[in-house]
Amino acid sequence: MADPIDLITLNDPMAPASEAYRSLRMNLQVASLDRQLRTVLITSPGPSEGKSTCLANLAVTMAQLEQRVLAVDCDLRRPHLHVLLGLKNEAGFTNMMLDERAFQSPPLQATAVADLRALTSGPLPPRPADLLGSRRMELLIARLLEEADVLLFDAPPMMAAADAAVLATKVDGVLLVVSAGETKRESVQRSIEQLRKVNANVLGAVLNNAPLDASMQASYR
Repeated sequence: MADPIDLITLNDPMAPASEAYRSLRMNLQVASLDRQLRTVLITSPGPSEGKSTCLANLAVTMAQLEQRVLAVDCDLRRPHLHVLLGLKNEAGFTNMMLDERAFQSPPLQATAVADLRALTSGPLPPRPADLLGSRRMELLIARLLEEADVLLFDAPPMMAAADAAVLATKVDGVLLVVSAGETKRESVQRSIEQLRKVNANVLGAVLNNAPLDASMQASYR
């Protein structure tokens, strides 16, 4: 079993950022009252905006409620979840897509968090969007829902490839991670437009790296 690294929800559960992830979890629970949210895609307009870190921390907080959570790395261009969770990436998502034996017995990996498992990306394919948009992807989602209560999918940034928009059509909802002071407003607008064009259920945006107000920090101590 691996040791997750750089996850504030584990290293400092009383920190304001950890509380923010728990608030995000609660907001998703409220949203699911109107529409079931068992499959959620997390992406961002551009690179290095914290989408994978956000997914990993959200997954931890969900698993802490004794939900069976599965983090799935569908960023088949620059996969990072296995690094955050301290896991190997020898077999994973692409193996399930291309190998019937892996499909029947998914190569899921346990993490150091009870009730949280991961499906890493596996070997990178030449045309990721083709895999994500295939009928096989729908079958894979159905198969993984037999293993978990909630599936959290990581995908490439919206501006980098069509992958996220393609996958957005197959999940219950999409969260867009934006980085304070870095993500351009135009990139956010274009990302939302792309998601709406494919009729994706945009749940909202997560503001990452926002300055912490001193009074707020004091109130959490």
